[in-house]
Amino acid sequence: MTSAPALPVPATAPMNPVRADRLQALRRVRRLLAEHPERVHELLCEISTHRAAGYEIEAAIATLDGAEDEIARHRPATVDRLAVFMPSNVILYSYVLYLLVPSLYARNLVFRPSSQVKDQTMRLHRLLADVHGLPVEAADASQREFLDSLVGHADVVVFTGAYRNAEQVRTRLAPGQLFLFLGSGVNPFVVAPGADLDAAVRDAVEIRLLNSGQDCLGPDLFCVHEDLVEPFTEALTAELEAQRYGPYTDPRADYGPLFYEGALEEAALYLARNHDRIRHGGNVDFRSRRLDPAIVAVPVVTPRTQLPEFFAPVFNVSAWRDEQALAATLTTGQFTERALGASVYGHAPDLVRVLRRRTTVTTDTTLLAIDDGNAPFGGFGRMANYITDGTQTWTEPILVSKAVAERLPGGRA
Repeated sequence: MTSAPALPVPATAPMNPVRADRLQALRRVRRLLAEHPERVHELLCEISTHRAAGYEIEAAIATLDGAEDEIARHRPATVDRLAVFMPSNVILYSYVLYLLVPSLYARNLVFRPSSQVKDQTMRLHRLLADVHGLPVEAADASQREFLDSLVGHADVVVFTGAYRNAEQVRTRLAPGQLFLFLGSGVNPFVVAPGADLDAAVRDAVEIRLLNSGQDCLGPDLFCVHEDLVEPFTEALTAELEAQRYGPYTDPRADYGPLFYEGALEEAALYLARNHDRIRHGGNVDFRSRRLDPAIVAVPVVTPRTQLPEFFAPVFNVSAWRDEQALAATLTTGQFTERALGASVYGHAPDLVRVLRRRTTVTTDTTLLAIDDGNAPFGGFGRMANYITDGTQTWTEPILVSKAVAERLPGGRA
């Protein structure tokens, strides 16, 4: 695990005394994560692989390093209260993104942990709160209780999770409350003519196996040009056969058991229904919660194609022939509704141009390569992410400080 440099002190407009105190609080957390990460890493390894936990700590450090510049760049005005529905994964990174950095412009912050990782999130909060001492309150409440007693008083509400649950929360808010929804997308991974197949396969495995497939950036669909499907599948099979299975605490393990409730069952049912399309892997051990990475050959995708979102290492591979037809498919139906990110390898300029109108696109690299906690991220699909103040709705990449500055009345200091 590498350490990032100390928090910079840029020559920007000075912060008021309260914010300066809070910046010092963020520096203390940064120092803990960089110099003494053992307790945090051990806690994260209860729900994440050793490698994913290390990545999360590094991402958290980098975001803390960029916090002051982020606030100086967007200049959000001070808000009284910010309420957060925390996600079930990347709990440290989310704590930094949605609580610590916003503490520089929110007087009080309150959050509700996901029920799936409530114990780990609460213990992480207690560990970090002893260091930062900020007015961040953990609510030990049901979603209904959290809505009734705390969310109604918040100027800004951040929800990370399933779209259907976000919609239930949104309808309970009053006009003027700023609501930020951060969900997930299909994140298609496209392999086009001219692609470096070795690099594409390595990257495909890296992002799909991140935390054993239990990450919202994992692609639900791999679209491979018909001339490359067989060599891509063969190379992918060889790469997956070389992956090592082990417990989350094993630094040498490439993937481990599935942690999240329902993830193993949903993936196993999908594989059972598509058993005749499995090209590699897919073995399931319910007792150990192990699912070996699976390659599934799926039919050519169309606007009517319905792809489940998996928190599991499933590689759905589909062949395509015509670039314009693929572009039309990936910008209609569920692909538009769930437009978060996409990655394109090889030469497909028309596809890249069309996709960029709807989503964040990387070329010859994965979405992990552009993960920046101090910059907006996401696409233009309502089921992937959106912002609303109760009267208007914006589907756009989201950064909390930028949304507060631009979308909350009087939001720019």
